[in-house]
Amino acid sequence: MTQLLRIELYKIFSRPRTYISFAIIAAISGVIQLAMLSDGGSFVNFALQGVNEQFDIQGKVLNGYLVTYITLQSLLIHIPLLVALVGGDAFAGEASMGTLRLLLTKPISRTQLVLAKFSGSLVYTLLLLIWLAIVSLGVSLLLFGTGDLINLKSDAFVLIMHNDILWRYAAAFAFAGIAMMSIASLSILLSIFADNAIGPIISTMGIVIVLTILSNLELPLFTLIKPYLLTTHVIGWKGFFDDPVPYHAIGNSALVLIIYTIVFLAASIIFFNRKDIKS
Repeated sequence: MTQLLRIELYKIFSRPRTYISFAIIAAISGVIQLAMLSDGGSFVNFALQGVNEQFDIQGKVLNGYLVTYITLQSLLIHIPLLVALVGGDAFAGEASMGTLRLLLTKPISRTQLVLAKFSGSLVYTLLLLIWLAIVSLGVSLLLFGTGDLINLKSDAFVLIMHNDILWRYAAAFAFAGIAMMSIASLSILLSIFADNAIGPIISTMGIVIVLTILSNLELPLFTLIKPYLLTTHVIGWKGFFDDPVPYHAIGNSALVLIIYTIVFLAASIIFFNRKDIKS
């Protein structure tokens, strides 16, 4: 199994397009940081104009923690597409190149192959999130320094002291890893049914977009199904920036995401074991 994983990682990181995801994350983070450097003060004043009328906020509001939070809100919505670039290519890429049948002539089971490809996609996803932490949190702290974090919500604002923030980001990135793991397992499942990677990638994003819309619609019908939608729980990382932290809700979201991952992975194993490989 270890040898299979090494082979999958070699396949993933030997493709130039794999590094597009890392470049995209660095580019978007850089654009947000440059925008905040040039006109971040005006942005903060506009965002806090209602709050400043009621509270006298002192200290360095525009800091690395705030810039990182803004970056995560922008990027974690798009990370599923970057994850799908690899997961959607797992089996469909092999089929399009005509190497899938040859691969199955090796002394490995189909279940082992599915698990190896899932593990490879998971390693890629975790490295992507580590890179996001470096270019968003690490670079933002170097450019803007530290300070207290003001989390503006629709009906309130949460002030988090600077010595109570880093663990929240660590927990948020860990939760994001669980969320993206479910997306990776979904894209791998869809990849089994395709002979071209474009289909699973687009299908994964289509599902994510549709479910996101349903999660945000305030209608009675959709209110009933919201607790069961994948995208309802993907944004559970934001709970770490509430005070008090809703640990029960975050734990419930993590459990739902893990269940989705297990279901998608089990379905992948079942369908791949039954699949008639013709390419």
